[in-house]
Amino acid sequence: MIVRDIGIDLGTANVLIYVKGRGIVLNEPSIVVIETETKKVIAVGSEASEMVGRTPGKIKAIRPLKDGVIADFELTEIMLDSFIRKIKARKLFTRPRILICCPTNITPVERNAIKEAAERMGASKVYIEEEPKVAAIGAGMDISKPEANMVLDIGGGTTDIAVLSMNGIVSSASVKVAGNSLNQDIIKYLRDKYKLLIGEPTAEDIKIHFANVYKPSKKEKLEVRGRSLLTGLPSAIEVNQEEIKEALMDGVNKIIKSTQGVLEQTPPELAADIVEKGVILTGGGSLLTGLVDVLEEALTIPALIAEEPLTCVVEGTGVLLENRKQLEEDQE
Repeated sequence: MIVRDIGIDLGTANVLIYVKGRGIVLNEPSIVVIETETKKVIAVGSEASEMVGRTPGKIKAIRPLKDGVIADFELTEIMLDSFIRKIKARKLFTRPRILICCPTNITPVERNAIKEAAERMGASKVYIEEEPKVAAIGAGMDISKPEANMVLDIGGGTTDIAVLSMNGIVSSASVKVAGNSLNQDIIKYLRDKYKLLIGEPTAEDIKIHFANVYKPSKKEKLEVRGRSLLTGLPSAIEVNQEEIKEALMDGVNKIIKSTQGVLEQTPPELAADIVEKGVILTGGGSLLTGLVDVLEEALTIPALIAEEPLTCVVEGTGVLLENRKQLEEDQE
């Protein structure tokens, strides 16, 4: 038995796990399916994701994390325990050291609850780091120097914005607008305008494969299927890209406003660095078509998507676990 360090990106949409020496060993949706009467867990992760919107009344699909924090501690523990068993961590390692990432706006109570959950899973030591900092490291930024690096991490539950220098966060904000809320905006728009009810998987598909928030085209059209709220029967409508942009822009503008707020809090010397280097986008939400262009236009600074935006946070845990001295100093 050997002690092996584990990094966990505890995301609202997905959980990613990094094992030192092995790399990323797990990437699965943060979903648990339970039987409502008995509270029995039926499925976790990818298997549970396939059941979303397709279960009978007595079976419910739950996201135990909401807006970047734990909404249901018991189910989060069950989910993490299932993932740890899946990667066979307990067979290979004895009492691993675990690094968990969380949003910048997490409260001390929530921080302690995450720590206690990891300790109950058998961790010998638990480190908690803020997501935008770890995302910046995972994106390849050198945040140790006395110069500014800016990161915009758009996850499933929260968008975390931070300016970093000398291994610390200089100014930051966390806004509860991200992938999941953008899905809900599409659902609401189609419900209000067309009286068509669609599920989250359909909204997610529209956002990823059809939406364009910079230069949408009225000619680009998509058939959307769901249930009519007027008849209660299956129905289909046709939408164009401009309509989907209209659905998404309220959320996008909130992200822009929060980013502007962080820039306004940044000391002038560091702001000068950002004008030159720009902002790096990480997280799944950064892949929204046209978002980079909208940000560049609104902020008047360069905006770039990280090479591997979906895995930046968990890759960053790997870098930090390799540099235990820095990690220990950060926890003090």
